Amino acid sequence: MSDNSGTNMKRILPYAAIGLLQAAFLTVAFATGYVVRGVESDQATPLGLLSPGGSSNYPLLNEVRGLLASHYIGTLPADKILEYGAIHGLVAAVGDPYTVFVEPPAHQLETQSLQGAYGGVGVSLAQTATGDTVLTPLPDSPAAAAGVKDGDVLLAVDDTTLQSGASADQVTALIRGPIGSTVRLKVRHVSGVTETLSVTRQEIQLPSVTAKLIDGHADMGLIAISRFSDMTPDELGKALASLRSQGAQRFVLDLRNDGGGILESAISVTGYFLNGGVAMYETQRSGPEKTYSAPVVAGAALDQPLAVLVNHNTASAAEIVAGALLDRGRAPLIGQATYGKGSVQLVYDLSDGSSLHVTAYHWYTPSHRELAQVGLPPTYVVQPATDGSDAELAYAIQYLGSVKPGTTPP
Repeated sequence: MSDNSGTNMKRILPYAAIGLLQAAFLTVAFATGYVVRGVESDQATPLGLLSPGGSSNYPLLNEVRGLLASHYIGTLPADKILEYGAIHGLVAAVGDPYTVFVEPPAHQLETQSLQGAYGGVGVSLAQTATGDTVLTPLPDSPAAAAGVKDGDVLLAVDDTTLQSGASADQVTALIRGPIGSTVRLKVRHVSGVTETLSVTRQEIQLPSVTAKLIDGHADMGLIAISRFSDMTPDELGKALASLRSQGAQRFVLDLRNDGGGILESAISVTGYFLNGGVAMYETQRSGPEKTYSAPVVAGAALDQPLAVLVNHNTASAAEIVAGALLDRGRAPLIGQATYGKGSVQLVYDLSDGSSLHVTAYHWYTPSHRELAQVGLPPTYVVQPATDGSDAELAYAIQYLGSVKPGTTPP
């Protein structure tokens, strides 16, 4: 297993891509939270798991494969499907919920989402109870310009006819492609008319940071991070600059429902609020403990009062940021205890476009908190309101109102 700084290495942890429904895998992964590090694929020794009569370290699998081929009354799935099933079972037997095998469509979407942009047509998709894929074009999108209408049923993408019940991952992967390329969408309009439309893919941005002044509080800015992508640190810097230009002197950092993303991105984000120093520690099976420090960042908000919103779905990379700000005394956490994800995964790109996520590291906050299954405790426990209001944000506004810029928070 390679872990050299010279490799194409990244530790990562979608958000539904703007223009396409969030893939099912990403929904699950980010709901539970994860941090992963991408690496160049290693060369593994083939095991020949499903080759009838082949040499294998798992002879029972080949025995079962042979018996199925000889006696199963139905039609066996393709060998690739059987192979994926065996791999899923092999990885699941490890017993770690974050060591997972990701099939090609989901891995492709995961990679694009964490890059912050992709080539797409600008549609959201939903699946009906009967298995149809229904499209909704975004305003001013390439799909809308080409004639895709709200409620159109997608029948085929290029030369691939959609099967009933095709997964969101599979459909999304078919629609996306290189920016500037053309994709043919065969659709059935609500009127019943069938039409094939040619759509030129454009770059669809996946912003991870949104920011605005808080209504009624001209000196307070709200910054929400939905995930930690390659673009998040730059997006955060621009958001801070914009809010400051509008008069913001106090900030609320909203990490609620942020399931994680790229580790390096999270460390960079800590630099916008911490003046150097420890951001996290990391341990592995062999080797000394590693210290990650907050970088020095231009445009940092080091002295402005800060509050951080968290909940049970704040996980992994988001917990790294929240934990660093909490332990370093930079900001209180307001809300509920975080998810509790204290491990880091290596991601290996496999030969067919799939990937393997392998838990290889544990990480700790600056005070060496153990997060696994515990999470970070909020400084101020605030439960979600039942009347539709934002109780956590209201508490943060009240807190920030008691702190003057350049002073030590209470």
